[in-house]
Amino acid sequence: MALGFKVRKLVTAREYTIEELYEAIKDKQFTAGQPELAKQGMTMIIAFPPSDRNNQVWISPGQMKKAPYSKFTVTRNGAAGAGERSRTEEELVVITCEELQRLGL
Repeated sequence: MALGFKVRKLVTAREYTIEELYEAIKDKQFTAGQPELAKQGMTMIIAFPPSDRNNQVWISPGQMKKAPYSKFTVTRNGAAGAGERSRTEEELVVITCEELQRLGL
């Protein structure tokens, strides 16, 4: 957990741009829902459907370098805090990362 957020690292066998990673997973089934490619500020991310206005699972580059990447971060957006919805979303972060690892990317 970092700054009140559940964070998981996803390490892939080969390097992907965020768009290539999206293409590799877009048709897969995830507990968190159907992934979408989205823009967050100046960065492209993979976002899953929000469970409410404060909670959504995101996949973002986990390296401070130019694409392609072999390390990604799976986390939830929104303000840190307690509450059942936050805990549920943090569990989805763990589940989503496990589902991604099982794909053998």
